[in-house]
Amino acid sequence: MINEEKLSILMVEDSERDIDRVLQILSQGGFKTDCQCVNTTAALGDALMSRDWNIVLSDYDLPHLNAQEVLQIIRRKNLDIPLIIISSDVGEEAAEHIMALGAYDFMMKSNLARLVPAIRRSLHEVENYQRFITTQTALQKSEALFQVITSNLPGVVFQFLLTGNNQTSFPYVSDASETLLGLSPQMLMERPELFPELILPEDKKSYHQLMMMSAEQLSTWNWEGCIQVKGDSDIKWISLRATPRRVADNATLWDGIMINITRNKLAEREIARSREQLAELSSYLQRVKEQERARIACEIHDDIGGTLTAIKCELFPCMDSTARKQEFYQQKARSIESLVDRVIDSTRRISLDLRPGILDCGLVAAVQWQAKEFSDRTGIACKVSCGEDEISLDSDLAIAIFRVFQETLTNISKHANASRIQVKLIELEGLVLLEVIDNGRGITNIDMEKQDSFGIRGMRERCQQLKGNFHIAGDPGKGTKVTILIPTGSLDYQPGHVVELEGRVKGSAQLQTTVKKKKKVSRL
Repeated sequence: MINEEKLSILMVEDSERDIDRVLQILSQGGFKTDCQCVNTTAALGDALMSRDWNIVLSDYDLPHLNAQEVLQIIRRKNLDIPLIIISSDVGEEAAEHIMALGAYDFMMKSNLARLVPAIRRSLHEVENYQRFITTQTALQKSEALFQVITSNLPGVVFQFLLTGNNQTSFPYVSDASETLLGLSPQMLMERPELFPELILPEDKKSYHQLMMMSAEQLSTWNWEGCIQVKGDSDIKWISLRATPRRVADNATLWDGIMINITRNKLAEREIARSREQLAELSSYLQRVKEQERARIACEIHDDIGGTLTAIKCELFPCMDSTARKQEFYQQKARSIESLVDRVIDSTRRISLDLRPGILDCGLVAAVQWQAKEFSDRTGIACKVSCGEDEISLDSDLAIAIFRVFQETLTNISKHANASRIQVKLIELEGLVLLEVIDNGRGITNIDMEKQDSFGIRGMRERCQQLKGNFHIAGDPGKGTKVTILIPTGSLDYQPGHVVELEGRVKGSAQLQTTVKKKKKVSRL
């Protein structure tokens, strides 16, 4: 038994005889038809909207409806239904005209031998057209999605072609090339040699070698190198990643992306530089620690040890059984007392070197004491201005700030050639501000970047460990300013917050005004 094809037919016809004949031919051709007949414009419009039709068969010219009007109604309703004209008496000119307007086929009622093949061909054409529209729509969506993705990627998406005779081209380049390479996509596709010209000479060899290796082995093309865009003084680091595949004529086509990794490279270099500086600082601190241990051991051995030996020597004659005058023992007692006083003084001096006892009186008192001792020792006038009589800090934080102050004074005495120092110590919004200004020769960037500038490096590292900020700046011939901001611990400050607050701290007048306002509020 032959399976019949279902066919929904809308016939524009008013002859019952012609309708029956058409349906009989379709039945013989293997179609199981579902047919509706109309012969007016209104009936045609209602039928077209009532259901889906596979095909429309229409007479060329009915009293109330003609084939041209049928075409117009189908198009007006945006329907893709094939129309075949079946007419009784129409000339070739009219047939050509209606076919030009969009009819799928035209045949005479007296000869319907082509009706079944014409219907099958029309249905096949409609099916192919619908597939084409579906494919085209999907392609447009895919292209739109691709454009959205490439426009939001942090780099240049590209296709790169290497032919068998080593000719290169860019079949596709995304719009980001204008920003990254300074070349428009059209320019790069027309003149592919412009990209290698951007590569610095020392990186061109690796670029070419890795490209050829990727083409030969069909392995991923990974290259990193520097480029310089024409008219731009800055050098950019580029990371190129592309996957190859063979295409026609033994050519190689890469699909890939180029990304600007300059920031990452600079960060890597800065991290490596920081690690190197930390290693040098750690080695330096270890040496200083060993030197300090040696100095303390030497002082204990030479000073305290020597004095204790002298005491023992003074006591030794007093321990035998020889009878001596009272004046002898009195003289020994006075000598031993003097030696004991010397031991006490040496012990106090060594203890003060290790940790000044004045720190027990608070950071403000310790800074004032250190400034006076420094001034007495070096002859450099040192004026201290404090916003508070005392700043409440834990001992570890107070010692850290005090050590930074000591190191600052040491650097001034060694390098600044200054005659006057101004020190400001203020507590402000949960931060301790220490500012030291001298009128010396002024530190330069070269001075700060010296390999042996361990003092500045150590102060900066100490401040960072305390979640604070350290800043030093010099004006040649006018002096140097050192500023540190350290959280007191009463507020949860992050380094970024400290830097932000530092930007708001402008000059002593503003600081003093802020401090006075704080005092006034606290009294209220």
